[in-house]
Amino acid sequence: MADWNPALYTCFEDERTRPAAELLARVPLDAPVLAVDLGCGPGNSTALIAARYPDAEVIGLDTSPAMLESARARLSGLAFALADAATWVPERAPDLIFANAVLQWLPDHATLLPRLFGLLAPDGVLAVQMPDNLAEPSHRLMREVAGAGPWSAAIGDPAVAGRLGRMLEPTAYYDLLAPHAAEVDVWRTTYHHRMADAASIVDWVSATGLRPFLDPLDTDQKPRFLAAYECAIAEGYLPRSDGQRLLAFPRVFIVARKPR
Repeated sequence: MADWNPALYTCFEDERTRPAAELLARVPLDAPVLAVDLGCGPGNSTALIAARYPDAEVIGLDTSPAMLESARARLSGLAFALADAATWVPERAPDLIFANAVLQWLPDHATLLPRLFGLLAPDGVLAVQMPDNLAEPSHRLMREVAGAGPWSAAIGDPAVAGRLGRMLEPTAYYDLLAPHAAEVDVWRTTYHHRMADAASIVDWVSATGLRPFLDPLDTDQKPRFLAAYECAIAEGYLPRSDGQRLLAFPRVFIVARKPR
């Protein structure tokens, strides 16, 4: 895919940062020596970690040069580096691996999450938050629109573009980690974000889940696809009693601590 757009991503920074803050609040560590923010994006989650653990070495990792540039501008005193969560191996074992809204982009969670957990230092914590919204209208409609228009050949299989089949059930993540962990906490939360109109919802997903659908399109196809998708979104998210639209956004949280 094309590189990420930090400015577009941070248009809804408060809403995107809230799950990271709630995940970090459940991390059972007092004074980690090394904390890694895996998939740090523009540094909003990294800032939370550094504020909670001011004496720790905090490193942010991401595959996006644009996101890393934005993170370095925000947090000039911290270290950021290019790395892929799928293959990353630390030089020394971290006490905290924090993966906020990144692992949903990667396949084979049955291998990936135990691998990351195994990289931790004794008594270390793996903290993961992943959007679990592929069945929501926002993502169901992007697949439907992708498969129904003149752009369908360019996009290809909507299920592949939409990452269907990558997420596991919350209980499956528990079963993967519990045999190797001192404790595992798994929960699922649905946020309901107030959005002004259908265009705002399109803006939200354009920075994340819609990217695999937009990247293959040429300059003529992209605006037509977006117009068709916005019309579908307007029907899928009707105005509430105050005129706002509520974007339901389920997320899965996992906090697993390694034995001492």
